[in-house]
Parts: sequence; structure tokens; C-alpha cells
Amino acid sequence: MGLARLGVIGGSGVYGLAGLENCQEREISTPWGAPSGKVMTGEIAGAPIAFLPRHGVGHVLTPTEVPYLSNLYALRMLGVERVLSVSAVGSLCDAYAPGDFVLPDQFVDRTTQRRQTFFGDGLVAHVPFAHPVSPSMVQCMATVSQEFPVKMHEGGTYVTMEGPQFSTLAESQLYRSWGCKLIGMTNGTEAKLAREAGMEFCTLAMVTDYDCWHPSHGDVDVAEVIAVAQKNASVVADLVRAAVPSLCALGESTWAHVLNGAVMTHADAIPEKVKQKTAALFRDS
Repeated sequence: MGLARLGVIGGSGVYGLAGLENCQEREISTPWGAPSGKVMTGEIAGAPIAFLPRHGVGHVLTPTEVPYLSNLYALRMLGVERVLSVSAVGSLCDAYAPGDFVLPDQFVDRTTQRRQTFFGDGLVAHVPFAHPVSPSMVQCMATVSQEFPVKMHEGGTYVTMEGPQFSTLAESQLYRSWGCKLIGMTNGTEAKLAREAGMEFCTLAMVTDYDCWHPSHGDVDVAEVIAVAQKNASVVADLVRAAVPSLCALGESTWAHVLNGAVMTHADAIPEKVKQKTAALFRDS
């Protein structure tokens, strides 16, 4: 469709993005089913973007129920080259305090119940994923954040857990022993699918709590998460709006043609229905 250059996925506490010009709500149908909700498209300073609420309007989807394949495929159908994922996270280190923002650069996947590849059913492809986050997007977000009253950190590994329960103390301590800095329930899955779809990926993480490991911090509760997320919601929106022109100006994704050479299945052996289901992922060489 070519309607957007940047896709923004809103997480807990971020369910919309005000200030879009030429704004339209689009009900998009994908071969993988319906996305989490209607996709809002529009422009900010002439830069075309698409916004999608990860958990649906009213936050009705658990992390496991989020239709990740539909969401990322819908963004690709719209022409998106880069995905900015806004997420509430727990901190696994003293340095990243509640209220801080983080731009993680790595993921560890501990999910167990979700499909997180567009491939299978007669089509096999393996994409590189050593560096899941876009350095240019991180640099852009870090630079723009200097104009705002926020404490922004760069780097750190984000553990993606299944949820919807929060961590046990043993799990929290285990992830800390691995050197992980953040914990959440969604972004690792989104990053994998963005890579398969040839889109660059970046997480803008809002720290809402210290998980359950911190000696002066009790169990995580939803009220606490919501309070911090709501407090930061307007800042997040302003930060994202300010970054949109620079993110869109980055041009075509460096992973645009990642599937060239990634497909192992002989072309004649790929079922026609699978070709149609994955068509938006492939681009001309």
C-alpha cells in the first residue's frame, strides 16, 4: 500500500498517538488474521506513519494473545520500513530506575506458547538475528531524547517472558545472573517478526518497576505499572512525535532484502497458498 514509512506499536499506557495530520483509521485484513485493532495512519511534519495498539483498545489482549504475526504483517503491507515498539518494562538492575527510559540492544527469549515466525507449512527460511535492534534508530531516539526532561539509557538485554504472571524471585535472580537488564512480555517476538519482514526494529522501553528482585521493592502490581506508565504517557507521545521525521528520513531498511538467500525451500516445492500468505514479505532484488 505504501501508506507509512514508520510503524509505531503502543504498549501498556500508550494506546494512541495524538497530533497526526490526515489521520485515518484503517481496518486491515491480513493472511494471518486481524491485527490487535484498527491501524491509525497519518503524517507528522509530512512524515508518514502508522500506529497500532499492541493490546487492543481497552487493553483486552494478554501478551500471549497478541496477534503478533497479523500486527507485523499489517505494518509491512502498509509499506513500513522501521518499527518503533513502545513498551512498559521491569528493571533487572539498579541503574535503570522506575521512570527511566531505555533503548535495549539485545533480547533473550523465554516465551513458550506463541508462534513467532512467518515461515513453515512448506516454506523454510532462516534469517540472521545476531543484532536485533537498529543502531541508527537507537541513535536517532537517543539524540531526540536530549530535548526532553527524561533519563535515557542506551543498551542492555531485554528478557521476553511469556506472562501474564510476573516473575518469581528465582526467575528474576536468574535473569540478573545472566546480565540481563530489562524484562517484558512482548518485544522479543516483535523483533523476530520485524526481521523476517525486512523491517528495522527499535524498542523505547519505559521502566515501571524493579521486577521482584530489589530488596527495597516489593512484588510488582498492576496499579504501580499503570501509575508510572500514565505519568510518562504524555512524555512518550511527545518524544515519539519529535522523533518521527528523523526516523522516517532514514530511508529503506537495511534488512529490506533479508530474505534473499534466506529461503532454503526450492521454489517449485513451495505451496501456492503459502506463497500468497507470505507475499508482502518478499521484495524485488
